[in-house]
Amino acid sequence: MIETVVILLLVGLDQLVKYLVRVHIPLGGQVPMIPHVLGLAHIHNTGAAFSMLSGARWFFVVLTVAFVVFAMWVLLARKITHPFGRWTLALIVAGAVGNLIDRALNGYVVDMFEVLFMNFAIFNVADIFVVVGGIGFCIYFGFLHDKLKAKEKPEENHDDPL
Repeated sequence: MIETVVILLLVGLDQLVKYLVRVHIPLGGQVPMIPHVLGLAHIHNTGAAFSMLSGARWFFVVLTVAFVVFAMWVLLARKITHPFGRWTLALIVAGAVGNLIDRALNGYVVDMFEVLFMNFAIFNVADIFVVVGGIGFCIYFGFLHDKLKAKEKPEENHDDPL
């Protein structure tokens, strides 16, 4: 299935960026990318978004493994048939696995993108996948799922007496 290959490629991209940050930016360091807009930093986050639940490593590992197993079952069993729904779920899985690798191996997630023009959490590539995929998935189920599902049903044949 193509989604599985894309998930693996996206996880690879996330891990490559994290590796490059670990190698080229000292822990706690920051390098400007776009002056006054975006910088690259190197921090370790032991929590979730905005460092919530810091130190709850195994809670996040268990929760993420359960989610990834369920989401992969949904994808492999084709419980979601429309490509938009499948791709958004694949993005979420890729992000979840990218951060799961960090948590399981290191006990923290490497974050690197720092928004400089406002006070916002520092985030990573996997976080971008989760957020974009999550927004897309909400749009899919909130606005498109029922309409697309109705189109997939075969139309009734009114000429058939049965």
